[in-house]
Formats: sequence, structure tokens, C-alpha cells
Amino acid sequence: MGKIFLVASGKGGVGKTIFTSNMGATFAERGAKVALVDMNVGLRNLDIYMGLQDKVIFDVADVTDGVVQPKRALIKDKRFQGLYMIATTQKKEKFKATEPDIKMLYDYLRKSFDFIIVDGPAGIGQDLLLAACDVDMAVVITTPEYVSLRDADMVEQTLRRNGLGNRVYVVNKYHKDFMSSGILPTVETITSTMKIPLLGVIQHDDAIHLAANSGVPVVYQNDNYIERNFSKMADRLLKY
Repeated sequence: MGKIFLVASGKGGVGKTIFTSNMGATFAERGAKVALVDMNVGLRNLDIYMGLQDKVIFDVADVTDGVVQPKRALIKDKRFQGLYMIATTQKKEKFKATEPDIKMLYDYLRKSFDFIIVDGPAGIGQDLLLAACDVDMAVVITTPEYVSLRDADMVEQTLRRNGLGNRVYVVNKYHKDFMSSGILPTVETITSTMKIPLLGVIQHDDAIHLAANSGVPVVYQNDNYIERNFSKMADRLLKY
């Protein structure tokens, strides 16, 4: 049975989708069979970051409405042996899924994939709880900014109160010079606020964002410090 990771954040723009695409690519390059599921309903971005936007015919709403079976909505990324993606709908009013619908989709994916990474919505609303139902673990993404940190803490608390036991966090867009200036929260402040295990830190690097906007996970066939960093985070995820 496959393991499901939810990627969540308190606010948008912190790098949730970049983490999802690159962690999925990292597992796939190791030979695992991986499904990426976009659950950021109404704000679809994962397909762009994966360079698969022209391949989207069916989405999560079509699956949960019973229009198609999940396998019809799965898009294969031909750059990887076992990497697939399901897009979400851009029309929020179209999405009528209930918790049993999502659990049915997740159950199908568990039987077919080693890892399922869900790109969840930002914030603490009902869409987050729907995306979080029946997942094994949550990865909360934050940036070293007070607003982002406060919102990430609220997401973590929301998931905890709703019974999700395994939760870790990632600090994205880490900039050493800014952190040492005293303007942004220190590592100690971030650690004391989140109170859950730190999965890893992603440095601010324009290469990550340029790659994402080109539709290519930055770890793809790249033997550099970014790829090695994601590989270490993948190793840590497997220990939970």
C-alpha cells in the first residue's frame, strides 16, 4: 500500500507546489512509482510546474463526480519511469467532492503507487481538511517570515486537532544574509514556534523558480546541492 503525503501551507506563494513537484521527481528518479495530486482547487498550478498543462483533459473533480475512473485522469510524465499527475479543476464551483469521494480516490492510488504526494490548498479552511483526510503525513511549508510562520503554525495546529499525527515542516527560501540581519525570524524562533520536526531547509535560489516556471523540476537529472538536499529530505520522510 502506498504512502500519502499532504503538502500544506498557511499562505500562498511559499513554495508548496515546488516542493511537491521536486519531491515527486526525487522519488521517481529512485525508481518509485509516484502520483502527484493537485488539491488546490480553483488555483491549479502543479500542471504548469510539471510542464504538463497541455496534457490535462480530466481532473480531480471529474474523478470524484464519477465522470471518469482515476486512471483516465492520471497524466504520465514521460521524463520519469513512474511519475504521474492528476490536475485539479480551475472552477471551484465545479468541485462537489465529499470526504468519502476523496478517500475512494486515495484508496485507488494507494493500491497503484508507492508514494502519493498531495499538493494541498493554502490556509485552514474546509478544503484543507478534505485534502488531509486519510493521509499518512503532512509536510507544512513555511518561509522565514513572521506572517508565513504564524500561518504555518495555524495549519499545523489545525491538522493536529483533526487527528493527523505525523507532521513535519520545511523552511523554504532561506536566505542566510537576511536571517542574520535580525529583521527576519531566527532559526531558534522558527523552531520554537513550529514545535514539530524540521524536515529540511531549502535555500533561496533563482534556479529553483526558473526551473519551475519552465515546467521542469529542478532536481531532474541535476547533480547539484539542490538535488542532494531534496534527496536527504526524501530519506527523512521515509523514516516517519
